[in-house]
Amino acid sequence: MVYLLFIAITVISFLVQRSLQNKFKIYSQESLDVAMTGRDVAAKMLHDNGINNVTVTSVSGQLTDHYNPANGTVNLSDVVFSVNSVASAAVAAHECGHALQHAQGYAPIKLRSALVPVVSFASQWITWVLLAGILLIEVFPMVMLVGICLFALTTLFSLVTLPVEIDASRRAVAWLESSGVTHGIKTEHAKDALHAAAYTYVVAALSSLATLFYYVMIFLGRSRN
Repeated sequence: MVYLLFIAITVISFLVQRSLQNKFKIYSQESLDVAMTGRDVAAKMLHDNGINNVTVTSVSGQLTDHYNPANGTVNLSDVVFSVNSVASAAVAAHECGHALQHAQGYAPIKLRSALVPVVSFASQWITWVLLAGILLIEVFPMVMLVGICLFALTTLFSLVTLPVEIDASRRAVAWLESSGVTHGIKTEHAKDALHAAAYTYVVAALSSLATLFYYVMIFLGRSRN
C-alpha cells in the first residue's frame, strides 16, 4: 500500500511539473499591456509598498527565482528579469510578496526562516542516520527514532512553506490587478501560473509526509518484533 502511494505521488509530481513548465512557456510568450520587464514589476511593487531596503538582482538558471531575506534581495532568473510577459510579472510579484511578508512580520515566513538553519543541519545527516537506524533497529532502535525526528523537521518545513507560498501568490495577484500591471484575462493567466507553481509545493509536502509515515511504520513494525 505504501509503495502504491509513493508511485502515485511520483506520477502526480511529474504531471504537476510538466503542467508548470507548459503554463510558464505559454504565459512567457504573452506580453503585458504595459512596457515592464520582471525587474520593473518587482521594483514598482517594492516601491508601492514602501520597501526601500530590498534590491532586485538577476540570477542564472530557469525557475531559480527567490527572495533572500538574509541580504535583502529579490533574485530573478534571466528569463524573468529582462522579459516583458505575464509569466515574468507573476513570478516577480510573487517573490516581492515574500519581501512584503518579511517586512510585515508575517508569522509563517518568520517560522520558516527560523527553521532554515535547523533543516539545513538535519538534511546533512538524515540519510546516514536513517540508514544506520534501519540496519541497527533491532539493536539500537533509538538511532532510527533520531532519524525520524530529523526527517520530521524537513516535513515541518515543507508544511510551513505552503501558507508562505500561497500567501505570496495572493499578494502578487492582488497587487498586479490593483496596480494596473495586469487586468482581466491577463490577471487570470498570472493567477493560473502561480497556482501551477503552488501545486508543486503541495506535492512536495505530501511526498514528505508519505516518506515520514513510511519510516514511522518501519520503526513501529520492527520495534515490535
